[in-house]
Amino acid sequence: MQRSTSARPGWRHARACLATLSVLGAALTSAAQPAPERVRVPGRHANVHMGPNTTTEVLVLVPRDSVLTVLARDKEWVQVRLTPELRKTGMVMRWYKNEDRGWMHDSTVAAVAAKD
Repeated sequence: MQRSTSARPGWRHARACLATLSVLGAALTSAAQPAPERVRVPGRHANVHMGPNTTTEVLVLVPRDSVLTVLARDKEWVQVRLTPELRKTGMVMRWYKNEDRGWMHDSTVAAVAAKD
């Protein structure tokens, strides 16, 4: 009768080593990723649109010095994450329920320097 590989002591040790390596690899991967790009609103306020153009609906007016995380870029438009805190500090122009992102023209934001 053949014994299963899971019953062999050497295999248990090898599986434990592989599990440790995968945890370390995941930690190294997350540590190596750069911090997400962030932008700040330098003016009195800035519009966050549903899409990357001025003809789409404005979701919220973001107040001065708000810092937002950049998710994507499309030419001169920046897609940003809409946080629950933004509902409290910004002026909601349209009730947004499921939107967790919106678009801002890059002329209305300034880059935030990455922390060293």
